[in-house]
Amino acid sequence: MIEADRLLERYDGDVPGASLLVVRDGKALVRKGYGLANLEQRAETTPATHYRLASITKQFTAASILLLAQDGKLGLDDPVRKWLPKLPAVYGPITLRQLLTHTSGIVDYEDLTPDSRTEQLSDDDVLQMVADKPSLYFKPGAQWRYSNTGFVLLGLVIEHASGQGFAAFLKQRIFEPLGMDALVYEQGRGPEVPNRAYGYSDIEGAWTRTDQSVTSATRGDGRIYASIDDLAKWDAALYDDRLLNAESRKLAMSAAVKSDDPKVDYGYGWRITGETQWHSGESIGFRNVIVRYPKQRLTVVLLTNRNDPEPEAMARWIAERFLAE
Repeated sequence: MIEADRLLERYDGDVPGASLLVVRDGKALVRKGYGLANLEQRAETTPATHYRLASITKQFTAASILLLAQDGKLGLDDPVRKWLPKLPAVYGPITLRQLLTHTSGIVDYEDLTPDSRTEQLSDDDVLQMVADKPSLYFKPGAQWRYSNTGFVLLGLVIEHASGQGFAAFLKQRIFEPLGMDALVYEQGRGPEVPNRAYGYSDIEGAWTRTDQSVTSATRGDGRIYASIDDLAKWDAALYDDRLLNAESRKLAMSAAVKSDDPKVDYGYGWRITGETQWHSGESIGFRNVIVRYPKQRLTVVLLTNRNDPEPEAMARWIAERFLAE
């Protein structure tokens, strides 16, 4: 698509790159890499390049909770303290459903992390932090506020309810059944990421590697690495019962609550805007987005290994060109 190539010129050449997927009715209309996944080694991006998905991870965490609910191993209205009794009594009213919809009021771990910290936070570190400083932004269920803490806790709930590690559960129940090469990267504990893109930021006019930060290692809110080829398989599975049944898919991808933007609703790991289901993923050195138009069976995925710009507008612009055909 010449127009897409022109739009993505900034990602081409000896710069941090991008991978673009446009899929309609299960057929890839665009499947292409631009620029470099690793500047130091001059490794080019491809459709198989694995990017850190950041918050796109949340839809997989939510799907895992729904799979466990389908299995009868947990209930969406279970109190989170049923699964994480280490949490103090102030969190007693919070349910798994409120964690899924960002309505728990639980404090973001970023707000509790001291600026002096240099060691990466683990999920257990987050659990300990919120247990040590129990407080809420608001009464559970009263408001909406995006919460990475909530999805870190959901990742721990998955482990307790399934009896498996978070990475092992996603591999067994989602990635392997769909033939995805995606993985939850656990540095020093598991396999290295194949075909890995490293993150970069433009600092004073020069691209500088900014691949990891103190908050880059938590899992349920952002630790999946995947390619556009992986996300094509994920997208296809959201149209049928191979993973989630119809009831679970409806729960995940229908408006459950209003977000802080009056034009945007939130499901379980999905933002809902008009007829689109989407989510961005932003972390140090990565900016990603998936936008689905389910009625037209069109999806655009744009994964990038740089800190700027936000890709949502580009993905929607590309989608509109195909929808107009």
